[in-house]
Amino acid sequence: MPVGLFGVEWEGWFSIAGTLAMAGWAILILAPRRWPLLNAVPAYGLPAALSGGYAVLVLLYFADASGGYGSLAEVARLFESPPVLLAGWVHYLAFDLFVGAWIARRADAIALSRLIQAPILVATFLVGPLGLVLYLATAGAARRLAPEG
Repeated sequence: MPVGLFGVEWEGWFSIAGTLAMAGWAILILAPRRWPLLNAVPAYGLPAALSGGYAVLVLLYFADASGGYGSLAEVARLFESPPVLLAGWVHYLAFDLFVGAWIARRADAIALSRLIQAPILVATFLVGPLGLVLYLATAGAARRLAPEG
């Protein structure tokens, strides 16, 4: 099996994917949201780029990997392959960023302060499902506390 793809080692691809995701999270957390084109970068552009990388890895390397999805032991064997492990990581990066952008849009729509959004987005970046649960709970509480209109 080659050491990498297109002359770049797996650690290099890991770094590239992480840098792309970090750029998206920085835009979500720090940048103003009044520019639609900038908002599209973490919402669609970067998740699409990461998903494209994921697709390449899956198409080129999953067929040759041992393991599968039938048991935890099979999943562990599947992820012993560096390109498959990288694909799994890129999957998380793409989906967590996409969900983070969705959270940001929804939070803006209910006028949730950016100071409240920031820790929710950081949690989504670090531990995706926990960030989603935090957002859903916070949004639910905000709706309950909002004055009747």
